[in-house]
Formats: sequence, C-alpha cells, structure tokens
Amino acid sequence: MNQQQFENFTASSLYCEKCKTAMPVRERLLLVLPDREIFDYLCTECGSSVGRREITAGEKLMAQAGAGRHPRRSAGLHQLAP
Repeated sequence: MNQQQFENFTASSLYCEKCKTAMPVRERLLLVLPDREIFDYLCTECGSSVGRREITAGEKLMAQAGAGRHPRRSAGLHQLAP
C-alpha cells in the first residue's frame, strides 16, 4: 500500500475530554513559522482544544502539487441501441 496517501491526514472528529465523547472538530491556524504551519483542532461543541497538526513547508508544497493533478477521466459510456 502507498504510504504517501496518509501523509496529509486531516481529522474530522476527535475525542473531547470535556464532552467525554468523540466530537466533530474544526481546524484553526495557530502559528505560521518560516518552515512550518501549526494548526489547532477545536471541538465544535465546547470549543476546547483537542489536538494539533503541523505541516512543514515541504509537505505543503507536495500537497499543493498533488492538488493540481486531476484524476484521469474515463471515456464516456455509450448506450447501446436495442
């Protein structure tokens, strides 16, 4: 399996200690440094910080390059006449 597909993982829900359950989260840019960006995950219910994610400059460039690629489109299906 290709490990590269998991390098830029973004969480949609994380366990919140205050709510005592897994909750949807939103990502907030916390700090921009010359070599990386740090994001904070916040619980959408209570607003508590439940995690962090760092993106290095190299990872950001790779993600931007990957976003420019479009999946190959398959040829259209043609309906056969009866």
